[in-house]
Amino acid sequence: MPVLIAGPTASGKSALALSIAERQGGQIVNADALQVYDGWRILTARPTATEEARAPHALYGHVPFEANYSVGDWLRDLPPILEGARPIITGGTGLYFRALTEGLAPIPPVPPAIRQAGDALPLAELLHDLDQSDPVLAARIDRRNRARVQRGWEVFRTTGTPLSVWQADTAPPLLPLDQTHALLLDADRDWLAARIEARFDLMLQHGALDEARANLPRWSKAGGSANAIGAPELIAHLQGRLTLDEARSSAIIASRQYAKRQRTWFRARMSGWQHLAQP
Repeated sequence: MPVLIAGPTASGKSALALSIAERQGGQIVNADALQVYDGWRILTARPTATEEARAPHALYGHVPFEANYSVGDWLRDLPPILEGARPIITGGTGLYFRALTEGLAPIPPVPPAIRQAGDALPLAELLHDLDQSDPVLAARIDRRNRARVQRGWEVFRTTGTPLSVWQADTAPPLLPLDQTHALLLDADRDWLAARIEARFDLMLQHGALDEARANLPRWSKAGGSANAIGAPELIAHLQGRLTLDEARSSAIIASRQYAKRQRTWFRARMSGWQHLAQP
C-alpha cells in the first residue's frame, strides 16, 4: 500500500521516509513544492546524494530554477511513478496531498497579465469582487489569506466560471486516502522551533550561503524557486542589504511562520490521517 508522510518543515519526514524505504522497500516521492527546484539542495533540505543512493527518489530538483511549477504539474508527473515501486510520498505541501487524495479541478492556467492585475489590487478590493463573483468560495475560505482570495479572483477573471464551480466538478483522485497508509507528523511547537533554528545553522555550515552565491546571477529570473525559505534573506545579504546575522534571524522567523501555516493547514484538513507525535 502507498505510504503518505506529511508534516511541517523540520519535523523529520525525510528521515522517516528513508527508514521505511530501507526496511520495507519502495520509492521516495517528493511532495514539497520547494524541493522540486534545482539550485537549492541545501536550503530546501533536499535529500543528500548519499541519502539518494540509499533508496530510489523521484521528483526532487527536477524543475529548472527559472520555471514555475504548480500542483497540476506535480499531479501530471506522478502517474508513471505510481506504476513503479511502492511510493512513499513525503513532503510539507498540504495542497499536493489534498489534490492527490481528493482530486484537482482542471482549471486553465491564469495569464500573467491577470495575475499582475491581481497583485496590484488591495485585499479589500479582491474580497469585494470575490463576494460578487463567487460568494460560495468567499464564504468558506480564510478571508485573511491573500493567496486564497486572489486565486479565486484570478480564476473567475480568467475563465468566467467561479472557482467553487470548478472545484465541484473535480476528477477522481489518483490515490484515495482510504487506499493509502497516511501518516501526519504532529510536532510540538517549541520542539519544532528549536529544530528549525538548529537546522538553518546546519544549512549555513554545509554551504547554504555558497549555494545562494551561485544562484545570485540568475536570481532576478527565478521562478517558483524564489519562494525557498531563507533564499530572499541570503540573497539580500549577498547584495549588501542585510548582515549575515540579520539574514539568519529573518530566515529563521520566516521558517517558523511557514511551519505555523503548515500546522494550521494540517489540523484543519488532515483529521483522517494517522497522527504521530513528534518528538
